[in-house]
Amino acid sequence: MSAYNPTVARLTYRALLGRRRALILCVLPALLIAVAVAVRAMVGADDDVTAELLGGFALATMVPLVGVIAGTGAIGPEIDDGSVVYLLAKPLKRPTIIFTKLIVAIGVTIAFSAVPTLIAGFILNGNSQQLAVAYALAAAVASVAYSALFLLLGTVSRHAVVIGLVYALIWEALFGSLVPGARTLSVQQWALSLAEKIGGEGLIESDVGLPVAVVMLAVVTAGGAWWAGQKLRTLTLAGEG
Repeated sequence: MSAYNPTVARLTYRALLGRRRALILCVLPALLIAVAVAVRAMVGADDDVTAELLGGFALATMVPLVGVIAGTGAIGPEIDDGSVVYLLAKPLKRPTIIFTKLIVAIGVTIAFSAVPTLIAGFILNGNSQQLAVAYALAAAVASVAYSALFLLLGTVSRHAVVIGLVYALIWEALFGSLVPGARTLSVQQWALSLAEKIGGEGLIESDVGLPVAVVMLAVVTAGGAWWAGQKLRTLTLAGEG
């Protein structure tokens, strides 16, 4: 079983939470909370408005974008600038490196997406109909899958950020919300199936049943982490050869 390595974690946190990247990570959560404050002041506590904002902006846009930044940033830059060679030279198992970076990416994504979603939900309607908790849990679950998906992307492509942004903005935010067929292959919809079970009836809807969603989330997370480990192992062999 892969082990968590504190040294790798510390280096990854330092890379993700550097001044520039941390500033980028803060933009969307700050915007969400600012919009929540403004909406509450203008329309008061409204369950429908809360569900629309948390579903349409927080879960559909903010969570995948934060996931792109944290997931690809956990390993992509090290591969691009070649510094990953120094990490791979250490007596560490490749799955340990990937597992540790995945845990860090998940933690950062949850901190900058699920937590602000919960705060915004309480600001908007005081967690009426359990909407704040429902969307925050959905954001946390989605954070796990996105982190694995974008960490994998960071190991297989030098254009991981661009590809991740296209996925987040076009597939998840656009097709995942509007095109029926695409919804069944959307992390957003899988996460919504959990929120649907928690939130008030009729306020949250998902096109995917909860059992299927749980299986798909597990497959994407485990599969993404495994594949990333395989790519890292290949990279090591190529570098040593």
